Amino acid sequence: MSGLHEPDVIADAAGYRMVDASRAVGGVQPPEPQRESVAIEAPVALVFNGLSHAVMMATPRDLQELALGFAWSEGLIDTPADCYDIELIEHGPDAAGRSAWPAARYELQVEIAGRCFERLKLRRRTLAGRTGCGLCGTESLDQLDAPARLRPQPWVPGFPADLVWRAVGALPQWQPLNASTGATHAAAWADRHGELRAAFEDVGRHNALDKLLGHLARHAPQDIGEGFAVMSSRVSHELVHKCARTGVTMLAAVSGPTTLAIDSAQAAGLRLLAYCREGRVTQYVP
Repeated sequence: MSGLHEPDVIADAAGYRMVDASRAVGGVQPPEPQRESVAIEAPVALVFNGLSHAVMMATPRDLQELALGFAWSEGLIDTPADCYDIELIEHGPDAAGRSAWPAARYELQVEIAGRCFERLKLRRRTLAGRTGCGLCGTESLDQLDAPARLRPQPWVPGFPADLVWRAVGALPQWQPLNASTGATHAAAWADRHGELRAAFEDVGRHNALDKLLGHLARHAPQDIGEGFAVMSSRVSHELVHKCARTGVTMLAAVSGPTTLAIDSAQAAGLRLLAYCREGRVTQYVP
């Protein structure tokens, strides 16, 4: 990953903006607006080797991690080493009025290996960005694919619930953006002792996971088989697919799963834990 570089234009690192808001308390409208933190949601375009692939709504921070994690977890590249370079370009509001878009937009120019790009062109899908269903843009049922089968990790089946609680219980401390805005999800990485090592926030839970996976790909690829992912959200099937494609063997979430998430985890051999809160852990897949 030596080709990766810091972007020439830095996206909003805070991930929020202060705005004026009138807040009613006890049925009484305050006379003056108050300053309030609001999470930033912005269009982020992913362009691979000059070919526009997807536009998603995301929080404009840790965008290089988002691009790398997306490419890896979606199978656009085989390994992180297939990503040669990521350049971030920020497009501000059009002062001349030529565009109706009212805020900043971001573009990630990603250079990937030639063989990966040729494969991408062959199976290209027109995507308007990932949504909760995880299949938007798929042109036919024939394009649906089963999750990758994971290599078993001997420590996963007997991993104790109290270490899961330790990781989940620490998650709020790693969510400063959500503490300020109340509007973001988090994806975190915990080691085999239940200690959190990294966490990323975004208005989209799938984006948060991609940021985490991109971070692991860049800085700690050796940890993929030695820890587990923690999500602040529900678990749907695309989160399971992303974990399976990148070698994550256990996923613990604060909220519940969907039926397809359970089926996908079973097919992948991924240990799926949900409702990990208030002293409870529900195991759906061993």
